Amino acid sequence: MQYVYVLESKKDHNIYIGCTSDLKKRLLLHNAKKIASTKLRVPFVLIYYEAYINSKDAYNREKYLKTRWGRNHLQKVLRNFFNR
Repeated sequence: MQYVYVLESKKDHNIYIGCTSDLKKRLLLHNAKKIASTKLRVPFVLIYYEAYINSKDAYNREKYLKTRWGRNHLQKVLRNFFNR
């Protein structure tokens, strides 16, 4: 199983989008500052994820969510979260 996930930094309130096969471990790695691209923005909380059986589907979805259209989609899906 592959997961596409969205994290929110509690430090700067920006989001991070990634893909992994072990979601719990990956979140722990982010918060332990073991991921170079996010180590200056910890702590993170998981705000959204999707599960995929096929890894290519998951990576394609990750790429899409990182585009302007994908971020707009997340804004619509998580509108209550972002309008708090």
